[in-house]
Amino acid sequence: MKTKLTRSLLLSLLGLASLNAYAEELRIGFINTDRIFKESSTAKVAQTKLEQEFSKREKELVELGGALKSNSEKLERDSPTLSDSQRTARQRQLSDQDREFQRKRREFQEDLNARKNEELQQVLEKANKVVKQIAEAEKYDLILQEAVYISPKHDITDKVIKVINSGK
Repeated sequence: MKTKLTRSLLLSLLGLASLNAYAEELRIGFINTDRIFKESSTAKVAQTKLEQEFSKREKELVELGGALKSNSEKLERDSPTLSDSQRTARQRQLSDQDREFQRKRREFQEDLNARKNEELQQVLEKANKVVKQIAEAEKYDLILQEAVYISPKHDITDKVIKVINSGK
């Protein structure tokens, strides 16, 4: 009985030793995509492009919102002196303006989100190509993009950002 226990313990230790040797050969890396989206030159160019593309519409929305607020305040002030029919007509007009403003704001947000997703997808595709290059050049077995915890020694995000920013 004692020899079986000793033999089992010895086999377990040998198994752990071989697993440890295998783990040392396994090369793992990690990239933080949020940092790539914030810090890479490609992402910054995409952000600037989006801002230029949507700044005019955003300015129009701000002006439309200001006009809506101004008209609402004017109705509040003038309401005591208006007849019922005038008050109802101005309330209807204000309601139509508000509905139009909400529609335009919703369309703006949908268009902005769609374009942002397109631009981020391009940044991600470029980052993935760079990750693959680094993985092949430095003999990584596995590179993760999402994890609960990663030791900083496995984080290769800085390398990826550096290559993206260099334009290679």
